[in-house]
Amino acid sequence: MWRSFLTTGLTALVLATSQPASAQNGPYKKGDDVTVLIGFKAGGGSDAVAQLVQPFLAKELGVDFVNQYLPGATGAIAWTQLAKQTKPDGQTISITNTPMLMTNYIMNKAITYNIKEITPIANIVTDPGIVVVSAKSPFKSLQDLIEAAKAKPKTVTVGNSGVGGDDFFTTVLLEQAAEVRFQKVPFQGDGPSWAAAMGGKIDASFNNVGITFPQIREGNLRALAVFAEKRLPELPDVPTVKELGYDVVAGSSRGYSGPAGFPEDARRQLVEGFRRVVANPEFQKAAAAQAMNIDFIPGDEYSAYLKRQEKEFRGVWESVKDQVRAAN
Repeated sequence: MWRSFLTTGLTALVLATSQPASAQNGPYKKGDDVTVLIGFKAGGGSDAVAQLVQPFLAKELGVDFVNQYLPGATGAIAWTQLAKQTKPDGQTISITNTPMLMTNYIMNKAITYNIKEITPIANIVTDPGIVVVSAKSPFKSLQDLIEAAKAKPKTVTVGNSGVGGDDFFTTVLLEQAAEVRFQKVPFQGDGPSWAAAMGGKIDASFNNVGITFPQIREGNLRALAVFAEKRLPELPDVPTVKELGYDVVAGSSRGYSGPAGFPEDARRQLVEGFRRVVANPEFQKAAAAQAMNIDFIPGDEYSAYLKRQEKEFRGVWESVKDQVRAAN
């Protein structure tokens, strides 16, 4: 179920070897400003990727990246601006996340952009899903959470990064697998969701490993389970949902895209810059420290990946839309 959502990226990473100086040739010159649209509040998974990747990319290209935060509608505000209002001059790109990039318009006819109106540049990370609670929470395991939801349906409050996001879909899939109903609480991004759980305002947050790992490491959040195929090296004591008997593997991929008609030389220069970044041992060390799973998918491969994901998410939505609509 939803297995193709997570990829290892190992083959692509092996290919991410150092490029000759000529690979830097392109329209971007030292001192240029490039705006990066981010469709979620600061402190979330997209922001974490931006803060991790862009300092390294800036050094590679000599370009200054300026983040513009446009939270709301599970990223759709930023991606509508990217697709409908952004000039294809290479000066504006956006962090693009799955599944939200596609589920926004799959689920909501009022959202009119689609992936044909963007130019995928490169995927950088794929971040497994996770269930976290406050360190002071009475819930010591995922089974504790599930049993409480079975005893009193729709009373256990679980946060997500917004309706249609990966955390939302992960919650629905676990509800189906475990035959329970949670009270789902949407937030404008991962950060507000895990913060609410940490503060005891909700019972749990369905989130991503990369953004919650620092708080888990500091002892502020307790991880109950991860939605990965296998246990993670960074969290060896945290079981997978699958090993607990629920066949759900899910997460979120995060990369960069431009508007349709994005200059090919600019795209090529960015792809080669990202390629050198992910091959940089210092970047790899920084990513590992944040439990960021590098999953480099460049250029046309990223375009094909998004198309496959769109098809898969349409199938997932067809299987859950009646339940979601009934709940709302």
